[in-house]
Order: sequence, then structure tokens, then C-alpha cells
Amino acid sequence: NDSLEATRQALVAKIGENIQVRRVAGMGSADTVVGDYVHFGKIGVLVELEGGTPQLATDVAMHVAAMNPPYATAEQVPADDLEKEKSILAAQVAESGKPPEIIEKMVEGRLRKYLEEICLVSQTYVKTGDKTVGKYLEENGAKMIGFKRIEVGEGIEKKVDDFAAEVAKMAGGGK
Repeated sequence: NDSLEATRQALVAKIGENIQVRRVAGMGSADTVVGDYVHFGKIGVLVELEGGTPQLATDVAMHVAAMNPPYATAEQVPADDLEKEKSILAAQVAESGKPPEIIEKMVEGRLRKYLEEICLVSQTYVKTGDKTVGKYLEENGAKMIGFKRIEVGEGIEKKVDDFAAEVAKMAGGGK
């Protein structure tokens, strides 16, 4: 943390603008491999793997920066999110008029597809385009543990200006 503060102070002195660090992320241990990737100074990603190489983790971090998956693995998806999605899918399929056992199979299939879309390991790897991230890791002797993705400006409430109301207020207040 001392080096972060020293770097922050040096940047403030150099560019003459106040800089505030809102978020810091770290991950990894002696038993894991961590790779990082920063996309044009706007998106930062850390990927932690069991096995593999730092370059492999960096390659996967590039995928995370590009695709922004909400979760690394299906096990990390909260149960209430799954239940909510399942109820939405069940409501959509219920209108089909099919028998309950067919509806159950349709919901399961769509839920599986939903998980494939939101989980990093089941997404098609952008660099190869022919295999999933999970398969790519497996072929390289690694297993996904997790990732952290931070984007500049993420989580900041933007002030919404109502220009017309502002002008009306100024015009009314000037009388």
C-alpha cells in the first residue's frame, strides 16, 4: 500500500490533478498462477489458475476484458440468480402448451445454455474461436479458480442534468 500511495502522489505531482484510488484488487497464492491484462488503461483483469503458466492466465485475462463474463464457473453463480432465471424460463415455456415433463426438459436445456453464456469456462475462447475457455485451460494443464475485472468509472453514479429545467429555473430566477 505504501508503494501505491507513493505512485499516486508522484502522479499528482507530475500532472497537477488530484487522483483518487477507489478500488484495488489482488489475488493468488504460492500454489496458484496469476496473469494480468490491462486494456488501453481502461479495463484491468486478474486471472487465477491452478496449474498453467502466467502467459496462459494473461491470455484468458484478455478474453475476460473483451467478453466481460459475470462468473468464472457455474459453481460461482448464486443459487437465487439460478432460481430467478429458472422461473423466468419456466414462465416462457409454460405458454407453449406442452406436457409438464417436456416443459421441464426445455427449462433444463435453456438453463444450461444460459449458464454457458454467463460463465467464463463455457464461453467460446476468442483467440481460437473453436473451443471453450475451459477446454483451452484443460489442454494446457490448468483449471480456472477465478478472476477480477475492474473498469474505469465502473460503479460511479453519473449526474443527470436536465438542461431544460435548469434554463427555466435560471430564466424564472432572473426576474
